[in-house]
Amino acid sequence: MLPSYLRSSGAPSKSALRAWLDACTGKHIRYATAIARELRARGHEVLLTTREHPDTLALARLLGEEFRPVGRYVPHSRVGKLLASVEREAELARTLAEGGWWPDVAICHQSVELCRVAFGLGVPIICTTDSPHARAVGRLTLPLAEVVVASEALPSGLLRELGAKRVEQFRGVDEVAWVRRPELLTPADAFPWLKELERPLIVVREEEHGAAYARGRGLMARIAARLAELGTVVFLARYGRPEGLPEEVLVPEGFVDAATLAGEADLVVGVGGTICREAALQGTPVLVVRYLGRLHVNAYLAEKGFPLREVGPEAGEVLAKARELLGARRDVGHLLASLEDPVELIVRLAEELAGQGVPQHS
Repeated sequence: MLPSYLRSSGAPSKSALRAWLDACTGKHIRYATAIARELRARGHEVLLTTREHPDTLALARLLGEEFRPVGRYVPHSRVGKLLASVEREAELARTLAEGGWWPDVAICHQSVELCRVAFGLGVPIICTTDSPHARAVGRLTLPLAEVVVASEALPSGLLRELGAKRVEQFRGVDEVAWVRRPELLTPADAFPWLKELERPLIVVREEEHGAAYARGRGLMARIAARLAELGTVVFLARYGRPEGLPEEVLVPEGFVDAATLAGEADLVVGVGGTICREAALQGTPVLVVRYLGRLHVNAYLAEKGFPLREVGPEAGEVLAKARELLGARRDVGHLLASLEDPVELIVRLAEELAGQGVPQHS
């Protein structure tokens, strides 16, 4: 019997395809789950892989999806990242070669390892992206993809500059794929401690200081300390509690579903990553601290009327703007409904590309 990550939930058809999806972070887990469930509903088979990472396996368990862990994430060290990536590529190739399961198409959100393995094996690739600022990853993935799928917020010229050959764009942002699917958002009841927190509730996401594009650590911790003047601050740390963070700033132990927390908060503050868009799409006011330069997808949502605003990195400026936005939740249901779900486009492209790969060779 096939393991659950290889099963199809729909009726098999003569045109059924095999899709391999690799998820490297928590966001990718949720995106891959949305795509996988739609593929299964159409009778296709899916292989789900991931790597050991602070968010991946815990979120997969909450969503009830079985991802096969292959390799691990190594932050901070460039040499460590490279070695971990090379080792993971080899293990993924062995997984396909020895498992007797050959994909017709491979899908990822800029997974370097999937792209290199699938390209080397002649499997057509669909690569999603929303972060052209991550240039190193973009240059290692986008040139290998048959199709790059991205929000219309991103100038296609930027993606072609990074090597994309064919670009398909949609009217929305990636996060629509799961915010519009309630089953992909963990109920707040799964985290009973949330109900015990005093309001207003401010969620601060630490900057990713272990990525290749990182610019150091400490900015968001300093801001969180100042925001504690306004209410209860929950600080979502990347790799443990930062030194010097005041005791009144709460740092959850273990995994917390950031999308759920974003929907429950009175204000979300971050440097512009996934949690900012998850919050805005649920009507939670968001402050994006300028850290990574212009992020097209955030500007796009702000222009559409979602409650997302940019602010400078000075803690005093953030505090002043936070006072204005606290309690300014909006009903954004009509705005959310106007955006396009990228899953439908990705599944259509997968069905289009299936059969274009190189036949398996022993």
